[in-house]
Amino acid sequence: MKTDGNRVYILGSSRIPFAKSLTTYSSVTRKELMVASLKGLVERFGLRNKLIEDTALGAVLNGSADFNLAREALLDTDVHPDSPGYNVQRACGTGLETVWQIALKAHTGAIDFGIAGGVDTNSDLPIEISNELKQVLLHWNKAKSIPEKINALSSLSVTSLRPKVPNVDEPRTHRSMGQHCELMVKEWEISRESQDELALASHANGTRAYSEGFYSDLVAPFLGLVQDGTLRSDTSLEKLAKLKPAFDPANGSLTAGNSSPLTDGSACVLVANDRGADKLGLKPLAELVDVQVASVDFVRGAGLLMAPTKAVSQILARNKLEFSDFDFFEIHEAFAGQVLCNLKAWESDKYCREVLGIHAALGSIDRKKLNTVGSSVALGHPFAATGARIVGTLSKLLSTSGKKRGLISICTAGGMGMAAILESV
Repeated sequence: MKTDGNRVYILGSSRIPFAKSLTTYSSVTRKELMVASLKGLVERFGLRNKLIEDTALGAVLNGSADFNLAREALLDTDVHPDSPGYNVQRACGTGLETVWQIALKAHTGAIDFGIAGGVDTNSDLPIEISNELKQVLLHWNKAKSIPEKINALSSLSVTSLRPKVPNVDEPRTHRSMGQHCELMVKEWEISRESQDELALASHANGTRAYSEGFYSDLVAPFLGLVQDGTLRSDTSLEKLAKLKPAFDPANGSLTAGNSSPLTDGSACVLVANDRGADKLGLKPLAELVDVQVASVDFVRGAGLLMAPTKAVSQILARNKLEFSDFDFFEIHEAFAGQVLCNLKAWESDKYCREVLGIHAALGSIDRKKLNTVGSSVALGHPFAATGARIVGTLSKLLSTSGKKRGLISICTAGGMGMAAILESV
């Protein structure tokens, strides 16, 4: 980064096509998905037998069997086997968090280059047994005689055999992210039509980007897929309008069409300082200038997915920038409604004064600069992979367009949000 240390760059990225959960990748493990993206990175950037100085990877829905996911995934590639790796988790911000951590190490000079990324799949869920069954099995395992083992099993009940299937509902409110977003769009008076329009734009932009070859060197074909399986080139406002509300059947406006789908996939990014770029013989695509994280008290009424408004406000203030200074805005589309709530909040003098602590509204974002090659509603959202996807996408946009600067905004579970600034080099 620019002050008091090494400048840090994105050298490249790789991801596999994202797929709707329980479809193309239904029998593929999370580690196999992650390895596929890593192999694409290794092949594309000549990393075979290279000692990767550190690697941070993450999965939101990880399992105990993959406690060492990052290191094991690396060992399934052709990088040098001495390459270390570790796991990270910050909900839907995981992919950006891993980039931030590897970048900070390169910034200080502790390492010169590394890999960041993430993976998630709802087709390989870490299903657990109940606490009751767990205790029974532990007692059975400790029992030394047949009668003792039989006695341990005698306390088994039918209900204890029911598995625990993970979900991403908020533990403190017992609401899903979609239910929380329904509260937000009602508070901010976001119409169903405006949500469908943003969703349609995401699909249209993604379809156009694929047809123009934008993703040809970003997405590595995998298991017969060559583009994201959730992308719909044939959708329309009429089709989107026919879909039923998904989270509030009686009065809701969030649907399967204007929400990001449950998705399987992975993505990774190659990060380096100047020495690292020289070691690898690669030209940087973009510079990572700054990253910010924030959170909101959603338990006491703040919108669960409003934290990016704070993260963006803080990163802009620190860097003395305004929305007009940016050429691209990559805002993660957990839901079209969430994006529209954030945009409306930044345009509100009252919200910016009372919540963000600034004297006036941040202003409007030019929609022509927003998610210009599609985002999560159209491309899909494998939770921990999304941040890495966005960093890779924005880096290419900056390197090929002649434009100067891009802003990333990502909402996450737990009422957190992340923002990042990338610049051309």
